[in-house]
Amino acid sequence: MTPKLTIVTGGAKSGKSRFAEGLVAAAAAQPKVYIATAQAWDEEMRAKIAAHRLDREGAGWQTIEAPRDVAGALARVNPGAIVLLDCATMWLTNAMLAEADLAAELEALLGALAACTAPMVVVTNELGWSIVPDNALARRFRDAQGLLNQRLAAQADVVVVVISGLPLALKGSL
Repeated sequence: MTPKLTIVTGGAKSGKSRFAEGLVAAAAAQPKVYIATAQAWDEEMRAKIAAHRLDREGAGWQTIEAPRDVAGALARVNPGAIVLLDCATMWLTNAMLAEADLAAELEALLGALAACTAPMVVVTNELGWSIVPDNALARRFRDAQGLLNQRLAAQADVVVVVISGLPLALKGSL
């Protein structure tokens, strides 16, 4: 049985998205919903988004583009589906760039995750292992990401960190 909420975290290019996609793909015959939060701000990001889309092509995924309104996207998900939210870090980036009320946005996200009856896998980045950023905005982002990850992990049934493509269960079991 798929846990209600699984968090997959790790550093950049650690293999966390690929691992999370594999968890969702292994979920029997359930419809698969991919909630994508990335926005294509430049050519590099457009290429990254295209590569992620190609990974899912022909695999029966429904993609919902929700750079900010993850709560609305989750509210539209069929309870019989399984959801991959990739990723919470991009969602946070979008909220910060929009100068949103981060505390209110976080509560809305956590509430939507709790209310959604479909099992979910959420990808997020671990930023706390890096150097202390040299500017206030980057430090604020790092701190907000750390709080987001702590709140997600507290709500989750399973938390997995992926390092060098290898998963390690921190909470629950794989």
